[in-house]
Amino acid sequence: MPTVIGERVEELRADRSHGGSWMARRAVEALVEVADETASSGEELLEKLVSAGRELAGSRPGVGAVAGAVGRLLAAASRHAQLEPDQLRQLVGEEAEALVESRNRAAASIAIQLRERLENAVVLTHSASATVREALLHTPPERVICTLSAPQDEGRAFSEELREAGLDVELVEDDEAPRQLEWASLFLTGADTVFHDGTLINKCGTCSMAEAAAGEHVPTIVACEVIKLAPVDAADAPVLKTDAFDLTPPELIEQIVTEEGAYPSDEIRALVDRTPFLREGYTLLGEI
Repeated sequence: MPTVIGERVEELRADRSHGGSWMARRAVEALVEVADETASSGEELLEKLVSAGRELAGSRPGVGAVAGAVGRLLAAASRHAQLEPDQLRQLVGEEAEALVESRNRAAASIAIQLRERLENAVVLTHSASATVREALLHTPPERVICTLSAPQDEGRAFSEELREAGLDVELVEDDEAPRQLEWASLFLTGADTVFHDGTLINKCGTCSMAEAAAGEHVPTIVACEVIKLAPVDAADAPVLKTDAFDLTPPELIEQIVTEEGAYPSDEIRALVDRTPFLREGYTLLGEI
């Protein structure tokens, strides 16, 4: 395994302070470096990229953004493997730049679509989603309730950041959060992965929060970029071997908001099916 990939894999495995978007960017940056390696043909370069991509995507199997970003880049390279190596390198670099730009546009689009839900709302959120943060800053609600989000406690820095931006924010311990639902208008969470069947992978504690929200008739809304969607059902995905994440079933989720529109959880499969790079990318990655 090339040194740059080995180092990046270890970085991604060890990281506990950044979200999926940051990890995806780091993975894509590593692939751009792999693309600069010597190759006698486009096909040989593609083989190197696919091998590296599988290592990167496998480093954080619960984080769909990594597999999605890597898969999108590999799908583009695969469609043009007949190019000369220099031409394929240029294409990989351009696709990587487009990925970063599209992520920024995606978060902005999701924020706009959430505007009506957030106006004059009391929002409970868990963990520290960058997509959720952008939506809250775009349309400051009446009040935000942030969970501490143990064991990393990323909710503390998240709440401070929102407070510094002028929002009314309350930080609560995780076990106190369900009691706050009495005043909440919605439970808004980000996503590490959303499967084809609408099942959500996210920070541990998300499922229990969604269950409590359902008990209080508070809707659970998921903010999720398309790149985090997986073209497989949760039952067909590898079993998560970490307690850092949990699975929230689609029946607990009212809506999944993406840059391509908002969908009931049991209808997100329609968007997955009409997004070719998701299936193409996961196929190249061996449907990790």
